[in-house]
Amino acid sequence: MGLNDIDREELVRYRLENAKATLTEVSVLIENKFYRTAANRLYYACYYAAMALFVNDGYEAHTHSGVKSLLNQYYFNQGKIDKSLGKMYGQVFNMRMTGDYEDLINFNENDIKPFIAPAGEFIATIEKLISLSHKKHN
Repeated sequence: MGLNDIDREELVRYRLENAKATLTEVSVLIENKFYRTAANRLYYACYYAAMALFVNDGYEAHTHSGVKSLLNQYYFNQGKIDKSLGKMYGQVFNMRMTGDYEDLINFNENDIKPFIAPAGEFIATIEKLISLSHKKHN
C-alpha cells in the first residue's frame, strides 16, 4: 500500500473514527425502524475497524470475504481477538449479505440490538491492538 508512517497513522485513525461513527448510526437507524440499513451499518462499523487494523499491521484484503479470512487467520485463530467476536463478525457479515442481496428479508430491532455491544467491543479491541503495536514501535 506504499504509505509512509504518517499517512498510515492518519488512515488508521480515520478508519477507526469512521468505525465508531458508523456504529453510532445504528441506534439512530433502529429508532427510525430502518433495520435493513442498521444491519448494513453494523457490519460496516466492524469492517472499517478491521481495515484500520490491516493498514496498521501491513495486511491487505481486496474483498469482504478476504477481510473475514484474514481476521480468522491472523487475529481470531491466534487469540489476538476473542473468538466470540469472530463469531459475531461472521454473523453481522451474513446479516449484511442477506440484507443487501436477498429479497423478502425483514429484520427487526431484536435482530440488530444484540450485536451493538459486541461490535463496540470488537472496535475497542482493535483500537487497543493498534495502540499496543504503536507502543512497541516507539
